[in-house]
Amino acid sequence: MAAPTGTPTDRPAAGRRERTGWYFYDWANSAFSTTVLTVFLGPFLTTVTKLAAGCELGADDCTGRVHPLGISVAAGSFYPYVVSLSVFLTVFVLPVMGAIADRAPRKKLLLAVSAFTASAATVCFAFVTGERYLLGGILFLIANIAGGASIVVYNSFLPQLAGPDERDKVSSRGWALGYLGGGLLLAFNLVAVTILSIDGNDQRTLDIARWCIVSAGVWWAVFTVIPLAWLKEHPGAESSAERGNVLIDGFRQLGGTIRNIRAYPLTLFFLLSYLIYNDGIQTVIALASQYGTEELELGQSTLIITILLVQFLAFGGALLLGAMAAKVGARKTVLFSLALWLGVVVAAYWLPAGEPLPFMLLGVAIGLVLGGSQALSRSLYSQLIPSGREGEYYGFYEISDKGTSWLGPLLFGLVFQLTNSYRFGIISLVVFFLVGGVLLALVPIRRAIVAAGNTPPKLL
Repeated sequence: MAAPTGTPTDRPAAGRRERTGWYFYDWANSAFSTTVLTVFLGPFLTTVTKLAAGCELGADDCTGRVHPLGISVAAGSFYPYVVSLSVFLTVFVLPVMGAIADRAPRKKLLLAVSAFTASAATVCFAFVTGERYLLGGILFLIANIAGGASIVVYNSFLPQLAGPDERDKVSSRGWALGYLGGGLLLAFNLVAVTILSIDGNDQRTLDIARWCIVSAGVWWAVFTVIPLAWLKEHPGAESSAERGNVLIDGFRQLGGTIRNIRAYPLTLFFLLSYLIYNDGIQTVIALASQYGTEELELGQSTLIITILLVQFLAFGGALLLGAMAAKVGARKTVLFSLALWLGVVVAAYWLPAGEPLPFMLLGVAIGLVLGGSQALSRSLYSQLIPSGREGEYYGFYEISDKGTSWLGPLLFGLVFQLTNSYRFGIISLVVFFLVGGVLLALVPIRRAIVAAGNTPPKLL
């Protein structure tokens, strides 16, 4: 399979206004990750499900069951099962959306449809009252899948907005702004919870959580208007404006790429390394609160403060590692960040129980390394994508982010089951950073970029 013609460097550079518009979609969609996924949705939907199972509000030891579609499910397991189902479905949806984006002459329309669908589903949580757990599960599936699709389209703009030597900086700025926006809304919502909650009134707490989730959908929709207004259309090299049905052509393109994917083995090798080390990152993020409460016996206020620290410091961390990449190259910076992640996991093992300050300091370290490792992985991958296949390859990238995030929790859970120790569970995650880092170090990045038909940046 011949390398595609027309590298991203053949396109005119995007202006400052257009890049700023692109940054703002990170600002818009990050509210869902922080306010909804990280803090409010799990406890909220689990409580609603327990009510549907006949439990009393505030009862922690309820063993009731619900029966979605006739299937008997423990109330406490409903939310994790819905998360797993959404991950499973994204594996099929995201590459197809990426292939369609490559062939659509109006990518902004795809971004608008997917983003507004996701934000509307989030706003509709206003109707998840009483025992409507099944409505909540369906809305989450729509929001999470449509949101993932919008991020695929959003990421596909990156190679068309910046040349090889500027991409790390542009990606880092977008990621940094996302953490800042997500952190601001979360801070507002946590202030609302603090002011409006009444001790002993569990129904009021549940209602506040519902409206905090709704606020993330409103935030998402409102700030999506900025990228839609400021971004220009960047139809891919495979745009099928005059060739036929975009959907059918997108499926054909995806099928052709899967058949010929061996033509870019080095891109796949990078994707494998990212799959492994990013799974470690996502597992640390997902299980940090559980580790803090169950093993370190820390209170909710400590966890909330630490979450906010991570959000706001990730803003500076993304910019800091982006600046480092400009001096030494993106791959070396990502490898450095993985070494820091190793240090974070080892330090977590030794944290003393019942002492908030060490846990918060660890949150500082996570915040500084989190944004940069993710932003630079995104920009580094953009160098390895054949021109005209940006959306499709970012579809594979996004499912390697979402579709494999069960590996780390599975290992963590197995180790805990065997040892009855969360500390051994957290230290087991070292393997993801070690193996992922070694695989990344083995990828001949410059050769991989050339093999994809692109021009390598000066520093890697």
